[in-house]
Amino acid sequence: MQTNINEGSSETTHSPTDLHPIEPDSTLRRVFFGADGLRAGWSLLLFIAMMAAFLYGANLITHKLHPPTHHETADHTIPFYWMLLNESVPLLGVVLVTWVMSKIERRAVGVYGLGGISKLRHFAAGLAFGVLCLTPFIFMLWKTGFLVFDSRLLFGSDIARYGLQWLGLFLVVGLLEEYLTRGYLQYTLTRGLNGFFRWAFKTPHSNVFAFWTSALFFSTLFGLVHGTNPGESPIGLLTAGLASMMFCLVLWRTGSLWWAIGFHTTWDWGQSFLYGVADSGIMVQHHLMATHPVGKPLLSGGTTGPEGSILILPIMVMIVLVIIFTLPRTNAGYTSLAGLPEGR
Repeated sequence: MQTNINEGSSETTHSPTDLHPIEPDSTLRRVFFGADGLRAGWSLLLFIAMMAAFLYGANLITHKLHPPTHHETADHTIPFYWMLLNESVPLLGVVLVTWVMSKIERRAVGVYGLGGISKLRHFAAGLAFGVLCLTPFIFMLWKTGFLVFDSRLLFGSDIARYGLQWLGLFLVVGLLEEYLTRGYLQYTLTRGLNGFFRWAFKTPHSNVFAFWTSALFFSTLFGLVHGTNPGESPIGLLTAGLASMMFCLVLWRTGSLWWAIGFHTTWDWGQSFLYGVADSGIMVQHHLMATHPVGKPLLSGGTTGPEGSILILPIMVMIVLVIIFTLPRTNAGYTSLAGLPEGR
C-alpha cells in the first residue's frame, strides 16, 4: 500500500506487515489453540497418550509385585481382590489424567462429569433405581421359567460382609466406566464437534448435535468393548450400547454422571451378588444366590446373563421413562454446566 504525503514529504511505501504486524508463532499457535483453548483433537490425543503411559507403567509395576496368575477360581467365578485391582488401577489413572488435563486446559475438573448440583441426591436416587429396575426383570425371567433359583449360598454375617464388599467394588466399576467413557472424553469430543457443526452448518443447535454424535460414538465403542467378556452375545453387546446411551441421557439432563454411577453400581451389584446371575458373561465369587438360565439364550440370556435376553428391551424403555420423569432437565444441564456455547 502506498501513501502520498504532501507538503514536501517524500512518498513512503508501507507493506501489509508494517500496518498489521504478525506474530512469528501465530500460525503455529492456531494449529494447536482455538477460541476455547487447546483444540479438542490435541486434547483427546494428549489424554489417550497419558492414559496409555499410566496403564503401561502400572502394568509393569503390578506384574513385578504380583506376577499374573489365572484369575478364575475352580467354579469359574472371579475373585474379589483380582477384580478390585483390575478396576481400581485404571480408575486412578482416569482421575489423575483428567485432573492434569483440567490444569492444562484451565477448566474446573467438575465440568467433566463429576460436578453439577444435587450430586448426593442424584447418586442416592441412582443407587435406588438400579436395584428397583433390575428386580422386576429378574422376577419376569423367573416366572416365565427362563431363570431358575437353585439355592442360597451365603448365611448369617457373610451376607452383609460380602454384600458390602461387592457393593464397594461395583462402585469402583461404576465410577471407572462412567468417568472414562462419559467424562473427559465425552466432554472434549462434544466440544470439538460443537465448534465444527457451528462452522460447517451454521446451526443454532450445534451443541445438541455435537453431544449426541459423541454420545453415539462412545456408546457404540462401549458396547463393542464388552465383546471381550467371556460368554458375551450380540444381544448383550446391544444392551451395553443402549445402556450407555441411557446414561448419556442422564448426563444431558443433569449435567453430571452421579445418577448413572449410582444406577450402574447397584444394577451390577444386584446381578452379580444379590441374584447370582452372570453380568455380561462374568460371574463373581461369594454371591448370595445360585441360579442357572433355562431355554433359548435369546430369551434366557444364556451365558451372558439377563442382559443377553431380548426381554430386557421393555425394561430399558421403563428406565428411560424413569430418567425422563424423575430427572427433568434444568438450566444445570450438560452444556450449561460444561460451558459449551448454547446455539444462538
